[in-house]
Amino acid sequence: MDIFQRLAEYRAESEKLTWSGTFRDYIELLRRDPAPAMTAHARVYDMIVSQGVEESGGHRKYKFFEREIFGLDRTMEKLVEEYFHSAARRLDVRKRILLLMGPVSGGKSTIVTMLKKGMEQYSRTDRGAVFAIKGCPMHEEPLHLIPNELRPEVEQELGVRIEGNLCPACQMRLRTEYEGDIERVPVERVLISEENRIGIGTFSPSDPKSQDIADLTGSIDFSTITEYGSESDPRAYRFDGELNKANRGLMEFQEMLKCDEKFLWNLLSLTQEGNFKAGRFALISADELIVAHTNESEYKAFIANKKNEALQSRMIVMPIPYNLKVTDEEKIYAKLIGQSDMNHVHVAPHALRSAAIFSILTRMKDSKKQGMDLVKKMRLYDGEEVEGFKEADLKELQNEYTDEGMSGIDPRYVINRISSALIKQDLPCINALDVLRALKDGLDQHPSITKEEREKYLNFISIARKEYDNLAKKEVQKAFVYSFEESARTLFENYLDNIEAYCNWTKMKDPLTGEEMDPDERLMRSIEEQIGVSENAKKAFREEILIRMSAYSRKGKKFEYNTHERLREAIEKKLFADLKDIVKITTSTKTPDENQLKRINEVTKRLIDEHGYCPVCANELMRYVGSLLNR
Repeated sequence: MDIFQRLAEYRAESEKLTWSGTFRDYIELLRRDPAPAMTAHARVYDMIVSQGVEESGGHRKYKFFEREIFGLDRTMEKLVEEYFHSAARRLDVRKRILLLMGPVSGGKSTIVTMLKKGMEQYSRTDRGAVFAIKGCPMHEEPLHLIPNELRPEVEQELGVRIEGNLCPACQMRLRTEYEGDIERVPVERVLISEENRIGIGTFSPSDPKSQDIADLTGSIDFSTITEYGSESDPRAYRFDGELNKANRGLMEFQEMLKCDEKFLWNLLSLTQEGNFKAGRFALISADELIVAHTNESEYKAFIANKKNEALQSRMIVMPIPYNLKVTDEEKIYAKLIGQSDMNHVHVAPHALRSAAIFSILTRMKDSKKQGMDLVKKMRLYDGEEVEGFKEADLKELQNEYTDEGMSGIDPRYVINRISSALIKQDLPCINALDVLRALKDGLDQHPSITKEEREKYLNFISIARKEYDNLAKKEVQKAFVYSFEESARTLFENYLDNIEAYCNWTKMKDPLTGEEMDPDERLMRSIEEQIGVSENAKKAFREEILIRMSAYSRKGKKFEYNTHERLREAIEKKLFADLKDIVKITTSTKTPDENQLKRINEVTKRLIDEHGYCPVCANELMRYVGSLLNR
């Protein structure tokens, strides 16, 4: 599509959203749908829910966050339910500042950015439409025009709640321009926009000597003082502070606890009473959600200061930890690389996974649970089945520490190290070994790592390397089997037929001769031994598989070879064991013969076509696995 045609369409779409009328027209609009009169907190919650909610296992997943935030579903559920939902219902929570507190590069700023962008888009929808008094510097709710004495009747008739009073500028205009006739006051639809400073305000701390409270609350317009003769005349005041402009939407305080105390005092009455003091005016009403973010060390210093108790009691602190799922950590890295100018470099399969394994291990705490090491814990967190542990154990682990994930290696460090490896070596492709090497080399330069932590982290890099070695061997061995899935399924079905006959004390039919024969004990044991099922435990294992089969059958589901985690592992290991010598000889030979060369080319092609490798990393993988199998 032509760029200018698309621009013209966008302009036309925006023009369709314009609406203007009188206060009387606005009341008629509310009679049909009271949604535009909702509070800022309700609008934010409505916006989040409008993107969809998934319910599973007693938990809610809010789709609004899934494009940018990975692995923090439980944190996001807590944030929405405990703050946004409660605040939308006008519970006392809305009179609190939402403080996102967590380690660096953990997603706090991303969450706020998403809320701001979401509000902008939502205000362009019918449900999220925002209407304001035309010409009001604070884009305020037109219902503020209704006198306090008449509000109960209007609220009942329209099914709305009216909170707050007219700003000084609108009070004066109502007196001077409209002679107190509120019906004539013009109303317009406004689109929330950070760029145009409508419904979104942002405040970031700077040098306390140069920063002025006017940045928050507006300032006197000295050029008009002589014209209007008084500092308390609204026409001689600029209502252009961040708190003024954030009215009807969201106010972000970046690194809030770095702010000078005098800037935070304004928030005491704003949070509790919904108004703030500016210039020589009565208290000014503001309907806005205040969200701030800070790191843990600054928060601890803040609460240690007795002078901050009043503000502290007006905060809801929401910890935002690092993600603890390997799969989601990979998505974070893929997203960050995709946003860079490095997305033309091919990243080999499992390269980001290896980095993710290392990162997640640094963020976890050792469990007190018997038989639970960090690698098993990591697998459980990532949704894998771990022998000897159930779903109840996972819940227990998640509740073992309240501060798990609040420390460790941050995604930014990993991306910096990957970037340095990409730039330094000018590679067409980067693999897991390149990434792990870059992470290892960077530990010496990391400013906040102690000597003890460095030793621990080097050990985690070794674990990540071992995990990668297993993945690499599996990848090549799978590629060697022309149709791995088919071979695995055939072996699996053969095993099931045998254990069914064994458990039911029946004979089997030879597929070639049709003669009856005993179950193939050698075949069953050759599979079971791959996962350490002893002679004494074989009967129980086989019966457990049979029970699982019939449970699936009752539900009308097919019991596949990869349905049972341990059995899948046993089948794969058996296939790999049968293949091992062929793979070993083929991958490690320096002068392959014609057959070996043909097979190498076939496997390389399969790695490229089916497994996401490029010619460079496919050849490197083959050489590497050859060296691993020869150790």
